Amino acid sequence: MKRIFSNELIDSLASRLSGEPPPVLARQPVHTVYGGANLFKAGTAQKFGALALGALATYAPDAGSLGVSEPVYARVVHKLRTEPVEDYRIDFEDGYGNRSDEEEDGHAVSAAAEVACAAKEGKLPPGIGIRIKPLTSQLYRRSVRTLELFFTRLLEEAPLPSGFALTLPKITGREQVEVLAGLLERLERALGVPAGATGIELMIETPRALFTRTGACALPELAAAGGGRTVAAHLGAYDYTALCDVIAAFQRLDSPICDYVRHTMQAALAGTGIRLVDGATNRMPVPIHRGGNLTEEQSAANREAVHAGWNLHGAHVRRALENGFYQGWDLHPAQLVARYAAVYTFFEQNLEDASRRLRAFIARSAQATLKAGVFDDAASGQGLLNFFLRALNCGAFSEEEVSRHAGLTIAELRTGSFLEILRLRPSAEPSSFRGPGGGGGEIPH
Repeated sequence: MKRIFSNELIDSLASRLSGEPPPVLARQPVHTVYGGANLFKAGTAQKFGALALGALATYAPDAGSLGVSEPVYARVVHKLRTEPVEDYRIDFEDGYGNRSDEEEDGHAVSAAAEVACAAKEGKLPPGIGIRIKPLTSQLYRRSVRTLELFFTRLLEEAPLPSGFALTLPKITGREQVEVLAGLLERLERALGVPAGATGIELMIETPRALFTRTGACALPELAAAGGGRTVAAHLGAYDYTALCDVIAAFQRLDSPICDYVRHTMQAALAGTGIRLVDGATNRMPVPIHRGGNLTEEQSAANREAVHAGWNLHGAHVRRALENGFYQGWDLHPAQLVARYAAVYTFFEQNLEDASRRLRAFIARSAQATLKAGVFDDAASGQGLLNFFLRALNCGAFSEEEVSRHAGLTIAELRTGSFLEILRLRPSAEPSSFRGPGGGGGEIPH
C-alpha cells in the first residue's frame, strides 16, 4: 500500500504540536509572604513562625478552639515549628513605601547581605525573591538600581539561591517584561550566574495586564515576553479593583471582578507550568487591645478580633483551593495559622473521595488496557493524582499516608504521572473491575 504520510512529514508536523501539561511533581508553595525590605533579616522566617505559634497558643490553644481536627492542629503546630514560611518576597514596592534614594540603596544592600547570611546559616525558606518597583517612566531608574545593588551584594557573599524569583508589579505591557528579562540576562552574565536562573513573576493588577487595548488577552504574550523565565502570575486584587473604579469598601478578594480575573488567568495559562497565585486578605488577625493587664472584656475582644481575621483569611484560602488556586499571599505572621489550618483541612476533608476515585480510575484504565480498549480520560486521572501530589508537597500528609490512601507505591507516586503509573503496572485481573456504575474498583493488594 502506498504511503500518503511520509516519516519526514509526520516528524515535521509533530514538532509543531504542544507538549503535555507538566505534572504537579515540582513543589508549589502554598503561599508567598510579603514583607518590607527594611524589615528583612536572616531570621525573618523563623521569627514569623515564633510569632504565629504565640498567636496560636494565646487565641487557639487546642484543636477545638481553632475549629479543626486534632491531626490538622498537630500538623499546623509542626509546620510553624519546622518550616513556617514556604516562600518569601522582600518587598521594595507597596510593602516598603516611598523612601529616599539613599534609604532604598541602603536597604537593597542590607537585604541582600541578610539573604546571604540566611543562606549560610540554613535559614532561608524554600522560596525567596524580591519585588521591585514598577518599570514605569517615573520609577524605572530606581527599580534598575535596586536590582543591580541587590544582586551585586548578594553574589559577593553567596550563590544565588535556587529558584530565586523577581516579582514585577503594575504591568501594563509586554515591553516591561521584555526589559526586565533583558536586565536579568545582563546581570547573570556579568555576575557569573547560570543563564535563566532568575525567574520572573507577573503581577496581574491592571486591566492592561489582562487585555490589550485591542481586546486580546494579554497574558500569553506577557508570559512569552519573559523569554522562558516566567514562573508565576499573581493576582493583585486591590490595585485591579481600584483601577476598575470600585471604591475601597468593596475592594474584596472574593469580589466577582477578582473571580473573573482568576478564571481568565487559568484559561490563558493552563498547561504552561506557570504557577497561579491568589491575592492577599487585607484584614489582619491582630488584637485590638495591647498591654499585660487587660480586663476580661478586653481579652474577649482581642480573641474575637483575631478569630474574625482568621475566619476571613481561612475562608479566602478555602475558596481559592476550591477554584484551583493553590497558592496565595500572607502578610502577617498570625495569618500563617489560618493558611495552614485551611490548607490541611481542605486536603483532609477531600482525602476519602479522592482516594476512592483514583483507585477506581486506575482499575478501570487497567481493564481497558486488558481488553485492548482506549482509555481517554487520563486528564481526570492526572487531576486526582495531582491532589495527592499537592497534599504531599505542602505537608498535609506524609509520603506513606499518601501511598496508603491512594493505593500507590511510593515509587509510582514519585513519577508524578498517571499515564506512567498505568504503563508500569501489570494489567489488572477482570475480577478487579466493577464498571463505571459499580461504585468504583479496588486494586488488589
